[in-house]
Amino acid sequence: MSGSKSSAPDATDKLTEAVALTVHAVEPPSLPKPGRGRITLLLVLLACAAPVIVSYFLYYVVRPEPRSNYATLIQPTRSMPEALPLKTLQGEPVASKSLKGQWLLTVVSSGACDAQCETRLYQQRQLREMMGRERDRVEKLWLITDDAAVPPAVLAAMQAQPPVTVLRVPAADLQAWLSAGEGKAFHEHLFVIDPMGEWMMRTPAQPDPIRFKKDLERLLKASAFWDRAGRQP
Repeated sequence: MSGSKSSAPDATDKLTEAVALTVHAVEPPSLPKPGRGRITLLLVLLACAAPVIVSYFLYYVVRPEPRSNYATLIQPTRSMPEALPLKTLQGEPVASKSLKGQWLLTVVSSGACDAQCETRLYQQRQLREMMGRERDRVEKLWLITDDAAVPPAVLAAMQAQPPVTVLRVPAADLQAWLSAGEGKAFHEHLFVIDPMGEWMMRTPAQPDPIRFKKDLERLLKASAFWDRAGRQP
């Protein structure tokens, strides 16, 4: 009897020890480290921008075959100003961000549109058609830098499908973004703006469409894996 009484406390002690070990073995839940959300956000943004970065790297840096550009590459590219005061011919304001999402083959001139202006507009239309099945990734834009009336015949030609987007913008505001070559005028060039609103190429004055076509083809090929026809939501 005395032996059985002495064993009871030993059993209780062992049970207490086991419970204590079990409690101490449970680790508190880990809390997220400070800054982890910010790092995740940066990684997501980098993943979204990666295709664009790679395409420009391929075009500007990696050149598997020897070649030279006919047009001038703008380095660094120039972002479209968010506050660029664009208006329709009817005077309605247009947000500059609405132009993003497509490659823009751009003519800049007076609304009066002299013979050189008409030539640039004709080249603009022909170059887009020369892009073949990729032409739906290119839109035609005409930026008018004054209040001069557009000749009716020119205006009618701008409505041919697909129509040219015609907008007015003060020359002083436009010059904060685009610029002509040294000693040249806007209407002597064609300008290329990428789908992100970056001005990145300008033709020589009085451009040769056949030679410039090759530059456009390279641009569209280099960006084919991230840019699609039509503006994406």
